[in-house]
Amino acid sequence: MSFVEMLKVIVLGMVEGFTEWLPISSTGHMILVNDIIKLQQPDDFYEVFEVVIQLGAIMAVVLRFFYQLWPFGRNRRTGKTGLIPSRVSLWIMIIAACLPAAVIGFLLDDLLNTYLYNGFVVALMLILYGVFFIWIERRNEHTEFRINTLREMDLRTAVYIGLFQCLAMIPGTSRSGATILGAMLVGVARTPAAEFSFFLSVPVMFGASLLKLVKHGLGFSGSQWFYMILGMVVAFLVSVYCINFLMRYIRKHSFAIFGYYRIVLGGIVLIWYIVSALVR
Repeated sequence: MSFVEMLKVIVLGMVEGFTEWLPISSTGHMILVNDIIKLQQPDDFYEVFEVVIQLGAIMAVVLRFFYQLWPFGRNRRTGKTGLIPSRVSLWIMIIAACLPAAVIGFLLDDLLNTYLYNGFVVALMLILYGVFFIWIERRNEHTEFRINTLREMDLRTAVYIGLFQCLAMIPGTSRSGATILGAMLVGVARTPAAEFSFFLSVPVMFGASLLKLVKHGLGFSGSQWFYMILGMVVAFLVSVYCINFLMRYIRKHSFAIFGYYRIVLGGIVLIWYIVSALVR
């Protein structure tokens, strides 16, 4: 077990925790950071590691929104414990919204990994969706949102958001960015858009982690399992802070700042990618 590798894992866990919930593309940042610090591990391990540490980020969502997600509770009128209809409805919308990404992701996982996971694609998506964020925030300056709380959301709106989530399979797009943009385009206000994006992450990221483990097996060494668990713990701790920060931030601010960040970072990455290609 290497101390230097542990430090790299901690850095990658922090990057995952910060970027998973902000609409700036966690996958894109992970690809770029790993290109710089490069874990001295086989490609098969890193492919699993990059996805599995997201489980730590998921647990932060479960902790933060436990009472909104847990389908059981005490009925105020009868005093009995059972299923809460509003929470069951929420889960129906979550599952319906996740189905498109689950099907397409299962069918295209290898193809996407082979052809799209590179710095050039990441840079283009960072810039493109940065422009989209700035555009939609300017468009919405004087617009009344149709849906201002999750209780007002219906199944059709949830499915539309789920279709936008499929765009996040292209690295550099950002799963949270695609779902938040999609939600705002169909009339959902910033806060419920962000909350629903968080909720969608639970089955999507858990399913993606399970798929990677099934495809690549569990034959990792003890030190490799330690690296994965360490990355998950770091991602969890950072995610708790990041989720709370974002929920406070969007009550008074727009997502435009993240759009500008994406454009600047995308430009830097694009220049770096072109220069690297010329040097080679």
